[in-house]
Amino acid sequence: MQVNEIIWSETEQKIAEVAFQKAYERETSTLIQEIRESAGAITELDQIWRLHDFLSARRHEIDGKYDFSYSVLLFVFATFIKQGWLQPTDLEGLAKDKLAKIISLARM
Repeated sequence: MQVNEIIWSETEQKIAEVAFQKAYERETSTLIQEIRESAGAITELDQIWRLHDFLSARRHEIDGKYDFSYSVLLFVFATFIKQGWLQPTDLEGLAKDKLAKIISLARM
């Protein structure tokens, strides 16, 4: 299966959209919680700048990672699984070959 030749059925597109949103919500909720904890512990100006740098880096990472282009979606889902934002069960309903490819990529 060539990545640029992958065809997504309408059902698979809906499953992909839900899973993508689920991963995004999980990661951003975790980030928000981390920021609440970090911000509450700030006592020095230097800690504010470190928090700013951390947030800038995370924004760049998240903006780059969350690409809902069907041509790269298998790789995106593999990354989400590898990082713990998705489980293979979140992708149930995708064609077996797509799911197998995602799981294989996540193990790399």
